[in-house]
Amino acid sequence: MTLLYVALITAAALVLAYRFYGSLLARLFRLDPNAKMPSEELRDDVDYIPTEPKFLLGQHFSAIAAAGPIVGPILAGLMFGWAPAMIWIIVGAVLIGGVHDMGAIVASVRHKARSIAEVVKEHMNKRAFALFLTFIWLALVYIIVAFTDITAQAFVGVQTLENGETVSGGGIATSSLLYLLIPVAMGLVLKFTKLGIGWTTAIFLPIVFLAIWGGQFIPIDISGDSAVKVWDTVILVYCVIAAVVPMWLLLQPRGHLGGYFLYFALAAGVCGLLFSGMPIEYPAFKGWQAANGQMLAPFLFITIACGAVSGFHALIASGTTSKQLKKETHAKVLGYGTMMLEAGVAVIALSTVMILGSSDELTKAAPNMVFATGLAKFLGMFGIPIVLATSIMLMAFTTFVYDTLDVCTRLGRYIVQELTGWQGKAGMWAGTLLTAGVPLLFVTRTMTDAAGAPIPAWRAFWPLFGSANQLLAALTLLAITVWLWRTRRQKWVLYVAGLPTVFMYCMSCWALTSMMKAELAKSGWSNPVTWVGVVLLALAGWMLVEGIAAFMRPVDKEPVAKAA
Repeated sequence: MTLLYVALITAAALVLAYRFYGSLLARLFRLDPNAKMPSEELRDDVDYIPTEPKFLLGQHFSAIAAAGPIVGPILAGLMFGWAPAMIWIIVGAVLIGGVHDMGAIVASVRHKARSIAEVVKEHMNKRAFALFLTFIWLALVYIIVAFTDITAQAFVGVQTLENGETVSGGGIATSSLLYLLIPVAMGLVLKFTKLGIGWTTAIFLPIVFLAIWGGQFIPIDISGDSAVKVWDTVILVYCVIAAVVPMWLLLQPRGHLGGYFLYFALAAGVCGLLFSGMPIEYPAFKGWQAANGQMLAPFLFITIACGAVSGFHALIASGTTSKQLKKETHAKVLGYGTMMLEAGVAVIALSTVMILGSSDELTKAAPNMVFATGLAKFLGMFGIPIVLATSIMLMAFTTFVYDTLDVCTRLGRYIVQELTGWQGKAGMWAGTLLTAGVPLLFVTRTMTDAAGAPIPAWRAFWPLFGSANQLLAALTLLAITVWLWRTRRQKWVLYVAGLPTVFMYCMSCWALTSMMKAELAKSGWSNPVTWVGVVLLALAGWMLVEGIAAFMRPVDKEPVAKAA
């Protein structure tokens, strides 16, 4: 069996799902192309600004995708085999992830582009609102920890490829820093000149690829045991700056350029799947228990988060995207459509595992190297040198992470300001520094495995990040279900949103409970990870009680009601 069959089956499933189930959701949510949009009514050209879908798509897609649909599928594929990972990606994205993302955008837009937490406050109560915000903030901290450290790891050392050539981590760091400056220049050009998005893209996108090529010649090498921690700190400083500057200056142009990396990676993967003719060598199923002792259920469903369903998506959907949505009907392509695209990215990432032999050395490598090396092989079909191709894909991986990190920090700032009521510049800086400062405490700690051996911080935090992220998805689905039920009281709400809520709650709590037991057995209550896990479970349980209580109260009338 070759990768071609994987491509055909996956493409058919995702395209048909978008065409039929996505359209069904559009009807059920009653999307109105003539509805008044918050992006127009509250326009301030900082957070609220009506944006064309072709521009917003890249920003939203790159923000939700990041490293999640790459790391998760690769880890799960290596642990349990590619078949269960593939099934969860497709089924999860179609029936749960797409509903979650599209529902979050629509719910936010119908509540003046306020966050999904505000939907909770209106349809549950203020107590549930505070609980939800606290949970979100903790989840954001773990996202920042995991993605900061996995990026910093790529900036250190030298990666030796199969043909003996090397890729410098310092070179990737140089390209990465140049990439952060290029969108700023693009934003200034868009803001203060008459050049349109087409011309600016044509100018600045080639400069990005030039920076990738040139980075290997001027590497920023930091040596020593603390090199990774230094880069962790640099990245978090960037997060602070990016979270307070206007969106037009960095977030929008960077997201737009980053979107092309996603499209490029997607295209490279599709070409590999269609034309490489590479056979599938990795086992389809390795067993119900992974080598690290984790069981397929529930850990498959939290290891693969982005790519199937991710609570983080709701933060982007209701935090930034809803404030820029130009028409309600755009929620289908930006919510459900981008979820299908992300599932495609996850399948491509999984394909880089499928072409490995069981004894291949890459099965022990970091996920970013498995991903970059696999796609570099695909690009090799077109004569692209392996070092350049690997550099491009490592840079693409880093780019995806940046898109998530600064958005997470910005959203964390919003939450701190909301909870404390501390507005103005002082509140903005305080919220931002707190959101980036707590992850700094975690990434500078020395993490160990069960045997006491040092391990990268991202590897220690990934399972906890996955559990928190999927539990956040369950809470978001709960909020969407409550909102729809209280404004519609129709049975389809229970099937479309209610059942996914129950499934995600069960899998996430099961996984988190299992991890907390393991952490307690290993290090007792001295590990702060254990305490945070207990807090997350308590918040999720309390939220569930509040959600059930909301079902018992009288029905609301939907503010934007139209005939179904």
